Order: sequence, then structure tokens, then C-alpha cells
Amino acid sequence: MKASVISIGNELLSGLTIDTNAAFLSERLMSIGVPTVCGYTVGDDIEMIAEAIGSAANHSDVVLITGGLGPTDDDVTRNALAWFLGVELVLDDGLLREMAAFFKKRGYRMVDKNRVQAYLPKGAGALTNEVGTAPGIMAKYQGKTIVCMPGVPYEMKKMFDDSVLPIFDGAEKVVVSKKLRCFGAGESTVAENLGDLMERGRNPLINCTVDESVITLHIVATATSRKEAKSMIAEDESCIRGILGPIIYGSDNETLSTAVGKLLIEKKKTVAVAESCTGGLVAKMLTDTSGCSEYFTYGWVTYSNEAKASQLGVDSDLINQHGAVSECIAAKMAAGARKKAGSNVGIGITGIAGPTGSTEHKPLGLVYIGIDIDGKSVVRKYVFPHNREKVRLRAALTALDLLRLRLQD
Repeated sequence: MKASVISIGNELLSGLTIDTNAAFLSERLMSIGVPTVCGYTVGDDIEMIAEAIGSAANHSDVVLITGGLGPTDDDVTRNALAWFLGVELVLDDGLLREMAAFFKKRGYRMVDKNRVQAYLPKGAGALTNEVGTAPGIMAKYQGKTIVCMPGVPYEMKKMFDDSVLPIFDGAEKVVVSKKLRCFGAGESTVAENLGDLMERGRNPLINCTVDESVITLHIVATATSRKEAKSMIAEDESCIRGILGPIIYGSDNETLSTAVGKLLIEKKKTVAVAESCTGGLVAKMLTDTSGCSEYFTYGWVTYSNEAKASQLGVDSDLINQHGAVSECIAAKMAAGARKKAGSNVGIGITGIAGPTGSTEHKPLGLVYIGIDIDGKSVVRKYVFPHNREKVRLRAALTALDLLRLRLQD
């Protein structure tokens, strides 16, 4: 059994709204062994929607459509489906009464504009929407199933789980996936090291995605049972970990900050942060995780030289001699944060995020990161060749990763 997904709405094409529905549907389908073979994004145009339905039906057994079922003039999915099927729209009196009851229950009056949502292509059935006003539609076409669902994500998800999933009960295989999160190497380096493990057509299939320097390896196994698929994944995971070693920091949706938090708890250590160019981003990442009060103590944004001296005890003469962006200042910031907070670990970051502030000897993107653990300090120099936002983000992530590796050692 194969599926196609069609997302409808001018707002999707213009970039004003991000299409999260297609990703949700494809992931849910994959989890039950149904591949999504093609996807479409179409504007609010009857003819183009009908054309997309026809193309999708040619390639798949089930066509899932989201969006365009509201009461306004630009909601034309039902019209497009009727046109594609070659039938007229017919008012469903029972559906109209259900909609009126929905409004009444919530203390609202249903306006005439909502009546259009009770019209269905002749021969099609309605899918109940328990959390919204737009009913879904299910129709048959030459042995294929076409399903229209609301574009509002929480309405679509509930309708899919309650009313659409049973369509796929006949799927013969299951697909199970696991993610391995990596940091500290490029995508090409990871792919070269894994070699034949990333061959196309292999089962398990290993895909690679990159987001903000974090590499995610998706291990996708297809089998006749969930137990078998998990066993296949476990074997590949063990092999991958053996090859990539410490650049793998976690699995599934784990972030670098949560991985660092677990290590701090495990090692019974607390951390304080002194930041300059990152403007508090490291502290923000560390405190994104619930329970961080167990290991996070203080955070300083010492952007000016005066702040570095007054708040962290960095010698002003040292700043004048070496400059605020230097190895020794990063070390002093880390040590100063650790001592002043009374913590076991101090992180110090200083750099030039740009677009101004560079010199002949200190380029844009130059960052020094210091990690001080119980008085033992390490400083690393980096040059991140990106814009201000990317430099700050990469510096913050690299600081967390450097701390992770030091805690593991």
C-alpha cells in the first residue's frame, strides 16, 4: 500500500505558513509501513488541486489532502474534489445539524457562511471533526481512497488518528526508525566513515540530515514485525557507534544541552557560564531543560571589558595587553565564573560575531571557548565563517560539545 500527500493553501506557497502537516502524515505512515511516494503543495485553485489529485491517485492507493475545508471563498478543496470525481456538491442535512449542534454547545451562533462546510461531493462520506467545524471527506475513485482533512494541525491529527488510520489496517509490514545525533564532524566525513552502511536500497536504510551543524542519522528498518525491525536497528546502531565514537552525543530528540545536563548530574557537578559574543545563548540552552536547577548555578553576559573585570575578576591589564578576544581572557572568564559561582565547572566564551569588530589578526567569526573544571582549564580557538547569528549559535553549541567531551574524559 502506498500513499500520497497533498497540502493546500496559498499561505504555504508564499512561505507565510510552514507545512507541518505533510511531515506529520509521512512520519505516521512510515511508522505503519506505508511509504509516502509523492507529495504536492498546491494553491487555492480548483483546477490545480484537481490536477494534483489525479496525479497522486496515479501513483498511490491512498491520497491524503489537508487544507481548504473552511467556510471562506478561498476554501475550495471540496469543489476541486467534486470536479475531479465528475459529480456535484450535495448538502448533507445530517452533517448540517451536527455542525449547528457543535456551535450551540460552545455558545456560538452558526452563521450562514458555515453552511458550505456541510456540502459533500455526491457519493462521498463525511469524517467527524470533534475539535473543529470543518468535517473531513472520504471518497473512492477507481479503487483508490481519497481523504480530505482540515489544515489546522490539531484538527487534522485527531481526525487522522481516529478516522483515517483504520484504512491502513491491511499493511503487511512495519517500519521502525531511530535517530542518532552527532556533532563535531562534517556530513561528508560522517558519510565517508560509514561507507557501505549508507548505500541506497539497503535495509535498514540510513539517511542523513543536517540542522545547525547537528547531524542526525536516521536508521529506518522495514520488517514483518516491530521486534524484528528493532533488532535490525540495534545491530546497525552498535556498528555506527563503533565507527563514529564520541561524535555521537545522543539519540532520537536529545539535544546537546540535555546530553550535557545528564553528564553533569552523573558526575555530580554544577556549571556557571560567562558569555560575551554569544549573549547568554549557552545559559539559555542549558536552562531549556526541566530540572536544570540541579546543575546550573549562575550566568553572566559580560559583553564589555569593564564587565569582564568587575563581574569576573579578569585583570584589566591582561585585557589591554591581549585584547578581549584572546585565549587567556577566555580562560580567565571560565575560571572567574566558576570561582564566583562556587561551581565545579565554568564556561567562558569571547569572540567576534560580526559584522564589525574584526582586525587584520582577528577575523570575523573568531571565538575562544574556555572550559574550567575544578581548576583545570582548557581553551580552544575556532573561526566560524558565517553571519552573526550563525557564529553565535555555532559557538554556543561548540561550547556545550567541548564540555560534554571533557566530562566524558
